[in-house]
Amino acid sequence: MQTGKEYICLMRLHGDVSDEKLLEAIKLFTGQIYQIPPVRSSVARKPRIRTIYYAEIIERNGRDVLMRIACSGGTYIRKYCYDLGLYLGCGAHMQELRRTKAGPYDEGDSVTLLDVYEAVKLYKENGEERALRSVIQPVETTVKLLPKVYVLDSAVDAICHGADLAVVGISKLDEKIKRGDEVAIMTLKGELVAFGRAQMSTEEILESSKGIAVDIERVIMDRGTYPSVWKKGGKDFNGST
Repeated sequence: MQTGKEYICLMRLHGDVSDEKLLEAIKLFTGQIYQIPPVRSSVARKPRIRTIYYAEIIERNGRDVLMRIACSGGTYIRKYCYDLGLYLGCGAHMQELRRTKAGPYDEGDSVTLLDVYEAVKLYKENGEERALRSVIQPVETTVKLLPKVYVLDSAVDAICHGADLAVVGISKLDEKIKRGDEVAIMTLKGELVAFGRAQMSTEEILESSKGIAVDIERVIMDRGTYPSVWKKGGKDFNGST
């Protein structure tokens, strides 16, 4: 939800604007910008800082401007067009919008509902997995952009049963993890176990011999996927006896 997005946007200007002035406005509205969410939105209407990584004109036909915009999560493109129109002094609104990238995924990864239907049908009728695997990506692709903490095999099932991740259960981890960061908990084979919130930085984890490193927020892996080696009455659920 919080990763960057890319959109193809058709913006309609409410008045005549030169190419030079339009390009100047788009350049000004690139980088960090203040944005108040529109009236019809799911969040509080207060100023927020959002980032426009790039905005470029693909094509222009009079007052219709087709643009490619890459932005941080939570950016409202319809508000971006409205604010751009205010700056230009003529007004503008978003006519059409298509999301082309979201985090690690782009439009090229898309499949049709018919592809999914046929793949599921083949699997149910013949047990054929090839088509199904071509339309369904592994869950691990969702965490490509998240910092990762890799855990010992002995810690996996404890986490699947709701235990937080202690320092002793960690085998290795990514650099530059900060307190409060969302992290992906992975097995040594690269399988996604859970999501959690870092309670220590990378440096603190490496320097510590005990304590809770990650507060687990959501478990993905099924219980029993890895053997259970922990005891309910024990003091440590992450591989230490």
